[in-house]
Amino acid sequence: MLEKIAQTRYFSRAIGAVNRLVSERGESNAVSMAIDVISNYRKLNAEQRPKFFITLAEQFNIDTDALMKATQSFAADPSARNYIRLQKISESPRQELLRRLNRAPGGTAAVVEMRRDLLSLLHKKPELAGLDYDMRHLLSSWFNPGFLKMHRVDWKSPAEVLEKIIAHEAVHAIDGWDDLRRRLQPDRRCFAFFHPQLPDEPLIFVEVALLPDIPVAIMPLVDKKSAPVEQTNQYKVAAFYSISNCESGLRGVSMGNFLIKRVAEQLHAEFPGLKTFVTLSPIPGLMEWITAGAHLGEIPNAEKIKPAIRKARDDALDLLKFNGVSWPEKLSKAWHPDECSKKEKEALLCLTAIYLAYVTPGRDGNPVAKFHLGNGAKLYQINWAGDLSKNGLRQSAGLMVNYLYDLSSVEENHERFVHGEIIYSRSVAKLINP
Repeated sequence: MLEKIAQTRYFSRAIGAVNRLVSERGESNAVSMAIDVISNYRKLNAEQRPKFFITLAEQFNIDTDALMKATQSFAADPSARNYIRLQKISESPRQELLRRLNRAPGGTAAVVEMRRDLLSLLHKKPELAGLDYDMRHLLSSWFNPGFLKMHRVDWKSPAEVLEKIIAHEAVHAIDGWDDLRRRLQPDRRCFAFFHPQLPDEPLIFVEVALLPDIPVAIMPLVDKKSAPVEQTNQYKVAAFYSISNCESGLRGVSMGNFLIKRVAEQLHAEFPGLKTFVTLSPIPGLMEWITAGAHLGEIPNAEKIKPAIRKARDDALDLLKFNGVSWPEKLSKAWHPDECSKKEKEALLCLTAIYLAYVTPGRDGNPVAKFHLGNGAKLYQINWAGDLSKNGLRQSAGLMVNYLYDLSSVEENHERFVHGEIIYSRSVAKLINP
């Protein structure tokens, strides 16, 4: 009972502080008011925080009547004065609230924290999507890559940073300090983006292996017992094998594409002999797409897919004969890439090539492929038995893919991807039409 009374008090104080902060005309008291909002917000429990966000969404929304009048005025007279008035009215008061919160010490971290909490509620409260849009809009400006600092993470980095790298590795889990030490050896690199307001918080990081050849399997890259390549003249390839976001509150804020490009430029400056920049990437969703029937309908320019490609898809599905059997069931019967037939291997490679080369631009396209191809990479090579971990077998039958970053053509490739076209190599084309 006492806890409920206390929570009601915290909620009332938080909303009162919000009202005072939004209505404050000067800046003299704004910082202390922002601190008051943040302090009381952090005292709210899981029951009160949704009420806090609903209040922001409903009471600090756009004035629709004023917006209608401003729109009509601008339509009748598109003067600079009416344009400025329309812009001011079309922005919700909560955006100014968030900007004022950002002025407080630790305000940037607090807004990111609030959005993290908000995102956990969106699936149950879709009416908060407008508030989330405002938060994402402002965070995209505050975390513009022009404001971010890229730093190499090595064994001499602060322990706090290293611990966060271990905790947030989302692609290939880091098995303790020995594993991390191997990933920071001279033939490996780890780079992260940091924000000036969050100097000890890696926001996103990428792990790179410096190699003599393009890698086709992940285990040699993440095996903590593998021997480092010491001779730098053997570094011909930089392979991006993992990229992880550390802050869920920044979901939807684009940073990874800029990080990869900066890393490629820095590595090329450090090792002029590096000529090839590739990824070794997983293919999440592949087997789910195949077992669901490998549909090609809801993708851009679906009508332009040649009959020969559709026939290759149909023939591959017929050969695999899933017939409603789930992929986990097939795996439970000890399916393994090393033991399947040549025809089955060809069918899986064919479907993978179609999935990546044609389905990627669509709504159900592979998210990793969307990221790299949308970033200007080329679909370069599909690798059989690249990831034999349980997760690798479950999501993609062990298949992995190399996306090639040719720094001279990433802009052109990006533009073509925007228009629904994917650039892929001859080796990928042969998997579809052998």
